[in-house]
Amino acid sequence: MKSIPISLTCLLVLAGCQVVPDRLPQAEPAPAASCYFPATHERALETSVEVLTEWGFTLNSTDTSLGLISASRERPLHGYYDPYDDAYSYGRGMRLFGGVGIGRGGSGVGFGIGGIGYGGGVGQQPVEVERVSLLVDDTHIRISRDIRRFDHWGDLRESYSASNDDFCQRFQTSFTQTAPATGRPL
Repeated sequence: MKSIPISLTCLLVLAGCQVVPDRLPQAEPAPAASCYFPATHERALETSVEVLTEWGFTLNSTDTSLGLISASRERPLHGYYDPYDDAYSYGRGMRLFGGVGIGRGGSGVGFGIGGIGYGGGVGQQPVEVERVSLLVDDTHIRISRDIRRFDHWGDLRESYSASNDDFCQRFQTSFTQTAPATGRPL
């Protein structure tokens, strides 16, 4: 009977330790200034799609009424390893696993020896997925890009915002060169 008030007191004390974040999540690092550039011709959406498909991206979704394009591309990562798995010899050497247990009927010990591996997985190749979102309005284009890396198990290992100056400037240059020649300025 005495354990209920003590448990309740502990629960209330721990509930008081909750911390609210001081700001909402943001892209780290912030997108480069070149990821927002002017584009005033009427085929900006179609030209953006042309540039992305030329670069090997596959369209995931588009909404022409909003001017939104979402595309991605995948590439295999040869030799990619998980730096947290085993920093000195990833996937190499013998693995020993087992356990000790004591139960009602007595005790038992079990051991197993893993095979020798050399960085292989379960038939999957580690991949890098690059996602790009474009927002095209009447006067500007805004680019957002992120990169995610998955290991041979399909687990996410790295993820970061990649809206950097290099990518956005290359996109802007290709966009300008691909844009149809009209009398209106870009």
